[in-house]
Amino acid sequence: MTSVARDPRLIADRPGVAGTLEGFWRRVSQGEIGSLPVVVGLLLIAIVFQSLNPNFLTPRNLTNLVLQIAAMGTISVGVVLVLLLGEIDLSIGAVSGLCAAVMTVLNVKTGLPGALAVGAGLLLGAGIGGLQGVWVTRFRVPSFVVTLAGLLGWQGVLLYVLGDTGTVNLTDPAITNLAGIFLGRGLGWLIGTVAIAVFLASLARRHRRRVAAGLAVGTRGGLVGRIVVVVGGILVAIAILDADRGVPLAVLILLGLVVFFDYVTKRTRFGRHVFAVGGNAEAARRAGIGVDRVRVAVFTLSATLAACGGILAASRLLAVNQSSGSGDVLLNAIAAAVIGGTSLFGGRGTIWSALLGALVIGSISNGMDLLALASSVKFMITGGVLLAAVTIDAVSRRGRQAAGRA
Repeated sequence: MTSVARDPRLIADRPGVAGTLEGFWRRVSQGEIGSLPVVVGLLLIAIVFQSLNPNFLTPRNLTNLVLQIAAMGTISVGVVLVLLLGEIDLSIGAVSGLCAAVMTVLNVKTGLPGALAVGAGLLLGAGIGGLQGVWVTRFRVPSFVVTLAGLLGWQGVLLYVLGDTGTVNLTDPAITNLAGIFLGRGLGWLIGTVAIAVFLASLARRHRRRVAAGLAVGTRGGLVGRIVVVVGGILVAIAILDADRGVPLAVLILLGLVVFFDYVTKRTRFGRHVFAVGGNAEAARRAGIGVDRVRVAVFTLSATLAACGGILAASRLLAVNQSSGSGDVLLNAIAAAVIGGTSLFGGRGTIWSALLGALVIGSISNGMDLLALASSVKFMITGGVLLAAVTIDAVSRRGRQAAGRA
């Protein structure tokens, strides 16, 4: 009788508010905190900066904020994939700048159409990622070393590609519209309605599959709360963006990549293999998984997404120069993935953590810019937030291990 009462599935299935709270505290005690710290952090950031500067939550500033994080969030999606393997890619900043520079030079100096130039930049990123992945798997060189060499080497190639030109300006609408076009109000609400319909259909499908498999489905209160948060968030976001210039195309590109790779990691065999390799590579190999193929594929995707982020950044800035992809691009992309909840130890995390982490870093940077704080303060605060996120990850990992031993 006592063993049944302690069955976690029965605790999670208890109806009403009490069951919802019990399930929540049980997951917290076991380290299963998910995105809760990030969501709470975003709320605190909004409250603090809005109290210090009333312009923070205005539609225009929030629209600028999501435009600013589009490139970083895109690069961070690739970082999440690499971290899920328990690896690291330090070359993403240099790759993003190099691919954007190649795209720009092909378009401006050789007259290649914008769409083809963008495709060439993405192909270059895929080739770089594939090369680095093969180097890691074939020669058994740690990814830290290979991608650190890439950080230096691809930065040198960027300087070579640009030569003495310095800054190259972009004018081709096929490229500049990626970050410069905004959807009309009607189209924005249509996309939001479709997104809500897809979310509800996915939730219903997941509920039916778990019931058919005899798995816990959670409480009704938890389900309703999740629907309210997601649907409400979509509607509020569209309303805010429409109050300014509309929904930016760059944001839709970021969200599309997040949704696509979230599906890939959660619903496909490749995604299951990524988690398996990140959780225990030797066990995955013994289970018949092509560990090396998975690693090469993930490094290829990481560099391709870095190229995509670099192209979005060039589109927003309307130019590429010798500092493209340098500065804090690499650190912010990695920090976004970790702050969003992806574990540095491999095997745990979601693609949505890239978006959430990018929102945290972007909000902090945007808020401090509004307050005209020095760059030194911005770096210190961002570093503190990153340290807190890693600490939460380590503590959560200990909680999961303790729950597993129990």
